[in-house]
Amino acid sequence: MKKIRTGLAAALALSLVLAQGLSACGQGAGESGNASGNASGSASANASGSAVSADVSADVPGADLSATTDQEREEIESELNLVNNKDVTWSYDSSSDSWTMSATSAVTDPEVPDHQGVSVNTPGAYVKGIDTDGDGTADVTASSYTDAVNGTLVIDKDAKVTSENGQVYTASTAPVVINTGAMGYNAQKNKAASTSNAKNGYINVACGNRGKHSTAQDASGNSYYTGDSPLCLVDQKNAIRFVKYNILLGNLPGSTDYFVSTGGSGGGAHATMVAATSNNPDFYDYEIEAGAVGVYRNEDGSYDTTVSVDGKEESISDGVWGCIAYSAITPLAEGDMAMAFEYYMDTDYSFNTDFQKELAKQLASEYMDYINNQDLSVEESAVGYDLNGDGDTDDNVALTIEYDEDQYADTNGYGGTYLALYLDKFEDNLTWYLDNLDYAEGWTWFDEDGNALSDEEVANMSTDDKAQAFLEGRYTKGTSSGDAMGMPGGPGAGGPPAGGPSGGGSASGDTVTSGMGKAVGTPDAGTTQSSSSGTDSSNYSSFDEMVEAYQQDISSVEAGDKYGNNIVDLYNPLNYIGAEGTDGPVWTRIMMGASEGDMSLFDSMNLQIAWLNAGTDAVVQWQWDGHHVPSEILGESFSLYLDEMYGKYVDGALQVSKPAAEPQTQNGDETEESGTDISSWASYQDGKASFSLADAVAYRVAGASKAIPGFDVMDYGQETYEFGSPYKDARHFDKYVLQAFQEDKDALSELFNKE
Repeated sequence: MKKIRTGLAAALALSLVLAQGLSACGQGAGESGNASGNASGSASANASGSAVSADVSADVPGADLSATTDQEREEIESELNLVNNKDVTWSYDSSSDSWTMSATSAVTDPEVPDHQGVSVNTPGAYVKGIDTDGDGTADVTASSYTDAVNGTLVIDKDAKVTSENGQVYTASTAPVVINTGAMGYNAQKNKAASTSNAKNGYINVACGNRGKHSTAQDASGNSYYTGDSPLCLVDQKNAIRFVKYNILLGNLPGSTDYFVSTGGSGGGAHATMVAATSNNPDFYDYEIEAGAVGVYRNEDGSYDTTVSVDGKEESISDGVWGCIAYSAITPLAEGDMAMAFEYYMDTDYSFNTDFQKELAKQLASEYMDYINNQDLSVEESAVGYDLNGDGDTDDNVALTIEYDEDQYADTNGYGGTYLALYLDKFEDNLTWYLDNLDYAEGWTWFDEDGNALSDEEVANMSTDDKAQAFLEGRYTKGTSSGDAMGMPGGPGAGGPPAGGPSGGGSASGDTVTSGMGKAVGTPDAGTTQSSSSGTDSSNYSSFDEMVEAYQQDISSVEAGDKYGNNIVDLYNPLNYIGAEGTDGPVWTRIMMGASEGDMSLFDSMNLQIAWLNAGTDAVVQWQWDGHHVPSEILGESFSLYLDEMYGKYVDGALQVSKPAAEPQTQNGDETEESGTDISSWASYQDGKASFSLADAVAYRVAGASKAIPGFDVMDYGQETYEFGSPYKDARHFDKYVLQAFQEDKDALSELFNKE
């Protein structure tokens, strides 16, 4: 066994010491009050209510940068070889015809063992049975199975599985789906892998992970918080290494070449970050610390990412071939500005307080400067849009934001090619939706007088007829709406945006908090302030006190962790896409709800721009009427897209395409239409939907659920997604918000927490 290393406790200690030494930054760590009223040095409550010491024990070791010895390497590879794991059991499920491996540790030195494991599900066709005595033959088969059994798989290398889309896989060519949980960047316990992918021939993997509320114990038995960036991501990377290693050994079916990450919300963020940071050395020290397989430190400080298989050295990557992410909450580093900019462009948006409106104005200006300093550009042919209006899509166009309060008065002064791309994507999204209404199932369609159409009239509706009926709101969706769930086993989406597209509207109606709660500031209280709140901050009594807390927290982050890394930078995928040392994925797909409030749509667009410029086949879809973690709709599915990519990029594979629709021939049984009439600002002509940028942002923010642009930043909010501390459940990390506080101090301080 390797020497024990205890995670980020020392990083917390280091950052606190550094922060306390920065007198210019105001209070020392923990001295500012939080929502639970805990002061520096007191014990705070963790998510389960047990006491966690605010002090980190001095005997917690710091960064261990020593070389991995040959003995340590041999012990890691032996311990993580499933043949040597006598605790693992396999269970057979007849309804899915699949075998599931019990959760086991993915590393040799887990800091939080219940959250650093991995489970694998495999289609039964790939498994002859379970070898219980080590002689290489199947002693327990599907036909003789009764209870969970110890042993190893006997793999049938000749068996084939045909997916529901017609793609054909074998035990050696099957894609491996890595499910990144981590909703809200929270910890996820080890659990059995879902059987939902077995019917399509995929290997399905569930991995546990540490999160911002995780606790561990130091050598003296004192509890401390762990799970800061990048540990949640690292645990998923380590699970990938574990599965790839055991595939190479012949213990598991699947192809090491075709790993696909997927997840929703915080899990979508991590699915995206896994793809964006594939095999980048910035994460190796954290992987080594946990005792991951296939990543070792050499004497000269370099790394070795090979394992020994049958006497040969085989490379192992912690990266993936593709990614399908739903509502990816990343990158957060620019997220506050982007959200504020999106809200501020809607001239009719009603902010809850004048402070929020002033902050949004300042952050919007910062976002313009931020984008213009990135030197962004995109090939028109890659995105399919004529961005410069010259009548073709042959150019490489610089993406910039312009400010002219007269020319762009309907969007508070903002325009430019960057926003032209944003509008084109919105129009394209609605066009796709209208073009695919033939896939809708069970909808009830109505005439212009509000009467339900006859079955014959529905059967005779053309694409244009349905498009116009949709624009005029003459429909009620069926209960299924033709939907297929997005990520296997993932949550679905809601209906159309509350308030409709034309009212601008405040987000002060129904609150959607995505499971994060309304209270803020403590590990057991959740993270997101109510979207109806009229209080700018419940944590700080004055503007100056809040700014001091921001300065102190940001200084501690920028001081670096125990490996010298800025943990905000580690969780920014834009730092890694196309960067030297990163193995980019072949393809990625991010789906966002077009009216969700958990993340700005600019963030997903920025990811697409970066990936396209790095040579990755990158698709971003903003689902019309979709909310947070939208379901697949209108004939689309997770498996369809994966099978399409497999057919596109794997030699000899079937070229998969979406099946033709079977249009409705029977109308639904609803008696009243429930659609929103959007025909006053959106039109559909010659197969293309169109509307103005002002109407796009009005639609966008009307259905979103955040009240304060920038994720309720004053009381942590979205910032708690990444970073915890022994004193409070979040550290402020957004230097752009701090800059806005400082540059607009006079106006903001006067408005702060005013009735």
